[in-house]
Amino acid sequence: MTQDLKTELSEMVAPADWAWISPHANRGAVVVVDQRLDLVDVGVAIATDNTTAVNHWIAEALITKPSPFQLEIWDQTAKKQFQSLIVQPFVLVQDAADEN
Repeated sequence: MTQDLKTELSEMVAPADWAWISPHANRGAVVVVDQRLDLVDVGVAIATDNTTAVNHWIAEALITKPSPFQLEIWDQTAKKQFQSLIVQPFVLVQDAADEN
């Protein structure tokens, strides 16, 4: 089942610009995923309630809510590109320009 979910989620990853993501951030639903993590793996963990993995990533600051500073910068660049994945109720994003 997890492999089917991973396949399904990997097909849902898509580029999105900040103008599309911004309303989701306003309702607190955006989760920033560090480049060191695979966006689909994080999506699978969230979708399957893998709290061990999710809590580990939160503790390591590998998945976070956007900071006020990030939001301010992104609001100034509506065309900023992200890779995105919707895992209800969240929108997972990775900064397309981030090179960690």
